[in-house]
Amino acid sequence: MSSHVIDVEPGRKSTFKDQVMALLPEGGNLNMCLTCGLCSSGCPATGLEDMDPRKFLRMAALGLDDELLSTPWAWMCSMCQRCIHACPMKIDIPGLVANVRRHWPKENQPKGIRESCEMALKHDTCSAMGTNEEDWRFVVEDVLEEIRETQEGFEKLQAPMDKKDAHFFLNQNSREPVTEPDEMVPLWKILHLVGADWTYGSKGWAAENYCLFCQDFEGWEKITQVKAKAVDDLGCKVWLNTE
Repeated sequence: MSSHVIDVEPGRKSTFKDQVMALLPEGGNLNMCLTCGLCSSGCPATGLEDMDPRKFLRMAALGLDDELLSTPWAWMCSMCQRCIHACPMKIDIPGLVANVRRHWPKENQPKGIRESCEMALKHDTCSAMGTNEEDWRFVVEDVLEEIRETQEGFEKLQAPMDKKDAHFFLNQNSREPVTEPDEMVPLWKILHLVGADWTYGSKGWAAENYCLFCQDFEGWEKITQVKAKAVDDLGCKVWLNTE
């Protein structure tokens, strides 16, 4: 693996790590690193951009704030938490990565993730594709009608919308109604065949929350609140997450 030398100025203090430690429970154990490398051994992002979890943490400890806030590796971490499970000191490196992402200027964040977050905030559907309530309802009804007319045995297939007091509130990946609407149907059929009591909501139906990946706390909270309210308003018992 290639490597490069990083110059560390004498007396350089890690202001960023201190900020992160103030946010994480028990400081995320960020001061307890033994430099054993177990965190890197199972990390799927190890080696990308000449970076790995151990090196990322050591850079934070050495006060290399500018370097942390400019390495694309912060966006390559999958947040899978394998590093935490492998670490004998249970250091929260994903928590460190998350807060690095939070401090990146919006214009420098990965375009796809950032734009998906912004799109989800446009409508109460929370769709990362920007689908509004009217278009969402039209797609569901159109696909349902086609299946009923063309597929034997599913003439009475249901895809309820805003059904009060249904047991399950089903959400949906934002991309499928826009690019692959037929991909919604297999789950409808399963729910139909087992006699499940379920519904979509016209609001809050999008399954994902890209603002989480951007660590956009305000956007993340708003989308979560819209989804929770949609479930509560319909009186559903279970939020069935397809993601």
